[in-house]
Amino acid sequence: VVLRVYFATSNENKVREASHVLKRYNIEVVSLPVKKLELQSSSLSEISLYAARYAYVKARLPVFVEDSGLFIEALRGFPGPYSSFVFKTIGVNGILKLMSGISNRKAWFESAVAIVFPPYEKVFVGRVHGKIAEQARGSSGFGFDPIFIPDGESRTFGEMSLEEKSKLSHRALALAKLGEWLETTVARIKLKHAK
Repeated sequence: VVLRVYFATSNENKVREASHVLKRYNIEVVSLPVKKLELQSSSLSEISLYAARYAYVKARLPVFVEDSGLFIEALRGFPGPYSSFVFKTIGVNGILKLMSGISNRKAWFESAVAIVFPPYEKVFVGRVHGKIAEQARGSSGFGFDPIFIPDGESRTFGEMSLEEKSKLSHRALALAKLGEWLETTVARIKLKHAK
């Protein structure tokens, strides 16, 4: 293991996905059960950076936070940054009900991963375009995965294995950017100390 980073989340599914992606960069992910401070904002990047700064103050460890949202074109980007609240209140079926009779099913998932690793503070964004399915399909994944079909696929994220989803998900894209950045940053720090 080149580096250990701490993931401030209580969502075990997210921890599994992050571990799966960051393993490629020799990065170990440790779950950090810090209560996430939620900023009310329409920007996922702002929300995740605010939460990462808060988690760092509490833990004093290299920590990252991930915030994601489902943006539906016909609903003017709703639920977006409120996806987790909307999932808890009306769920997958509530979104399907809102979408009934709507022919424009275009949507995208966006993920913002913010890390506080002094002296650095960075945000990495991943986005995947697709559409909303007519009904929920598949029992793997979590959240709105069973109703999201990524472009070029006939299956929902809910019908894919973790390996398959990790090749194209918004979270995997953002985490891969984090992994690449950490790899080069850690190499630079080591080089500096080696002199």
